[in-house]
Amino acid sequence: MEEKVYQTYVQVLKEELVPAMGCTEPIALAYCASKCRDVLEDEVISVEIKVSGNIVKNVKSVIVPNTAGLKGIEASVAAGIVAGKTNQILEVIANVNDEQKQQMREFLQKIPMKVIPIESECALDIAIHLYGKNHQAIVRIAGYHTNIVYMQRDDEVLYQSGVVASSDSSLTDRSLLNVKDIYEFANVVKIEDVKDVLQRQIDYNLAIAKEGLENNWGANIGSVILKTYGDDIKFKAKAYAAAGSDARMSGCEMPVIINSGSGNQGMTASLPVIVYAQEEQATQEQLYRALVVSNLCTIHQKTGIGRLSAYCGAVSAGIGAGCGIAYLKGGDYETICHTLVNGLAIVSGIVCDGAKPSCAGKIAASVDAGILGYYMYKNGYEFKGGDGIVSKGVESTIRNIGRLSREGMKETDKEIIKIMCD
Repeated sequence: MEEKVYQTYVQVLKEELVPAMGCTEPIALAYCASKCRDVLEDEVISVEIKVSGNIVKNVKSVIVPNTAGLKGIEASVAAGIVAGKTNQILEVIANVNDEQKQQMREFLQKIPMKVIPIESECALDIAIHLYGKNHQAIVRIAGYHTNIVYMQRDDEVLYQSGVVASSDSSLTDRSLLNVKDIYEFANVVKIEDVKDVLQRQIDYNLAIAKEGLENNWGANIGSVILKTYGDDIKFKAKAYAAAGSDARMSGCEMPVIINSGSGNQGMTASLPVIVYAQEEQATQEQLYRALVVSNLCTIHQKTGIGRLSAYCGAVSAGIGAGCGIAYLKGGDYETICHTLVNGLAIVSGIVCDGAKPSCAGKIAASVDAGILGYYMYKNGYEFKGGDGIVSKGVESTIRNIGRLSREGMKETDKEIIKIMCD
């Protein structure tokens, strides 16, 4: 394939498949707060936090790891100020001791903190203003979880991005992504170019899935699936993906490898493929190539949707996993196309109402749709262009999903946030 496309795909995987500990929206808040504390260089006496509605939605109900069970925007910011190590980025609060956990609670009790919801062109928008005894500082993140676009100390602007942060503008161009090239790339990629990032995904995400199955986390969707339906591979694939979310949404302090800014998406895109590979005794190379398909198909769908929206990201990842499984089982380009379209036709109505334990149930449903989409095509059945939001051609259907999310679900997103805040 073209060298430009090849190198772009390698870079996209390296940019997207990165480690994070905890739900990425609370961690983005902690990262922003930690950076702002570094800029301030003073004792914090009050805090002002401006956040877009999707940040409110995705932080409200999830436990922040390494805080002894704290939830919410204020807790996330307090964790970053008290214990954040800014250079660890999305693992900013990965190393916290018991004394710091107590200091977080004291900070929340003593320091005035004001949260201000804002209207923003960015679904992901965070601005933290710290007031110290002698100085003040502002840091803003927008567009994606680590994208610092503005820093100020007192009256001096230290940094300001010249680009409106309504998209992942500083990342590698995603417009080159398409299913045909993804399939070709998976066939020809040199394993040494992707091995490290994919092996880390296997190790991290499999570890937290096992934790979710073996212990009491969240609503225990993963273990309920296995207890209820047995360990048939189709159920086991759903259970492992759900179990990772069970643990992560309820404060498990193990890191995961994310996809498109989300740990749930990272686990959903990878764990079903890993489980299938183990069951069918696939080679490590076969697993790597299947993970290339699942991850890039997920990223391709999410590019048109955006990082945060009213459209559940688990759907994109579950369908991506279905594509990876199809590839692992010998499926060709046509098989992957039909798997993707069939799966999207089934579950594209699932809404995102924030990060919380029920994400695990949505993950299970999405993985099920991805697997069903594959077996439909294997048995000679498919959803065709003109069936609802399905258009002729896989790329047309993917574009429809992006349009549905960006345009059609704007008001849905606002209403979800209103309901959650009420």
